[in-house]
Amino acid sequence: MDILFSLIDGIMIALQPMNLGLAIVGVIVGLFVGAMPGLGSVNGVAILLPFTFVIHNISGGATSPMIFLAAVYYGAMYGGAISSVALGIPGASTAVATTFDGRPLALQGRAHIALMAAALASFAGATISNVLFTAFAPMLASVALDFGNPEIFALMLLAFATFAGLGGDDVAKTIFSICFGLALSAVGFDIISGEPRLLFFDIQGFSHGIRFLVLAIGIYGIAEMLWTLNSARGDSSISKVDVSFASMFEAMSRFRHAWRGTLIGSALGFFVGLLPAAGATPASLMSYGIAKMTSRDSKNFGKGALDGVAAPEAANNSASTGAMLPMMTLGIPGSPTTAVLLAGMVIWGLEPGPLLFTEQPDFVWPLIGSFYISNFVAVLVNIAFIPLFLWMLRMPFTILVPLVFVLSVVGTYAAYMNMFDVWLMVLVGIGGFFMRMMNYPVAPAVLAIVLGPIAEPTLRQTLMQYETFTVFLTRPIAGPITIAAIFLILLPMVRPLIARIRGGRAGAKGI
Repeated sequence: MDILFSLIDGIMIALQPMNLGLAIVGVIVGLFVGAMPGLGSVNGVAILLPFTFVIHNISGGATSPMIFLAAVYYGAMYGGAISSVALGIPGASTAVATTFDGRPLALQGRAHIALMAAALASFAGATISNVLFTAFAPMLASVALDFGNPEIFALMLLAFATFAGLGGDDVAKTIFSICFGLALSAVGFDIISGEPRLLFFDIQGFSHGIRFLVLAIGIYGIAEMLWTLNSARGDSSISKVDVSFASMFEAMSRFRHAWRGTLIGSALGFFVGLLPAAGATPASLMSYGIAKMTSRDSKNFGKGALDGVAAPEAANNSASTGAMLPMMTLGIPGSPTTAVLLAGMVIWGLEPGPLLFTEQPDFVWPLIGSFYISNFVAVLVNIAFIPLFLWMLRMPFTILVPLVFVLSVVGTYAAYMNMFDVWLMVLVGIGGFFMRMMNYPVAPAVLAIVLGPIAEPTLRQTLMQYETFTVFLTRPIAGPITIAAIFLILLPMVRPLIARIRGGRAGAKGI
């Protein structure tokens, strides 16, 4: 009951005019920051961090600035789906998985259904994670501490397995795509020795590695544009967008078919968000893979499955709250964005850690209360702006294609301020187009680029510490996860054998 009363007090403080106004402004700013390719929550929060000093001086405390930044974070998580659906370009790395089915829905003239599903799934994911955060913060923080390098690598292996085992009909091409992505993620300097590796033709631009947004914007911006031009689908499918109230209510009613993906994304997203250095991007990709694995209609994934939109959107919003928990209770950022938020807390004289809840309750509970307020404001603003987002799809294709190209270039340059990355993004886009032409799945490569920098150091550090692979099977948490991953990897090899046995039995009965 003490937690409930503390939460109610926190919500009342978050509803004070100044704090509520900051939450609304933060959500709207975050929504457009998240929708802008190349920015995302990390850059948005970092850019707006200096502005919070003004808020701090006006309010006289750290609560209002933190509420504003948390609202920006929430809005950006919602906004990432907008450009993923409307333009086929992920607004941020957290929305890459949304593109897999959100864009096909838009091309089918059902963008309003995709955007509504994304908004409602985001609301559900954030609400569930807020409740879990409020009720179980100390206990869940201790669980996160039990995850060492072996457990984190086992979790990454499970993510790869969801795509290798169930990522497509051609398993060989799926595995090749994963390996190709892992090779690209290794470009740069060795994380242990510091030696350069895979610097193609000794080009120094590769020394910082192939950055994820370069790959994501290239594949889902440039490659999608080239693919659409090549197949000549633009004018006939994209322009047919219904923005009436009836279509909005229809989209809301369709969301009931996405309950499975929403629950998977909400639960898994919060859990992955708890883990240090994981964040919302791996959570969304893993949720997409598991939603596909458990779906009765897995073949529809990648072609416009509503669960394929709901699962990653619920996951990235759930993970954003989950990542706050280790930041506040342990002083360990759970994602790049929470690392920026952690810096803001330290600047304002707060000390994140186990004592924060007992020594600074006047800061903690209003901030947690603002999570609920910002989430509610975000879903209302997002739904209200859906007709505006759909308007982008009604533009003539001759305008839309150049716009996608310009946004891709500007987004990449704004993220890294480096023309080498812009040219590399274009090259990656051309390569992604040819991969699609040859029916190679690009999603597993994107997954590998995201998870490779997490999987490699955890694997190598585990082997350096334990000097044996058996540690992944003998530890109580890592063992079951590793066994599940091995099962999913072997599943495609077992399926044909089972089919042959069943076929042989059926033939014998026929005789």
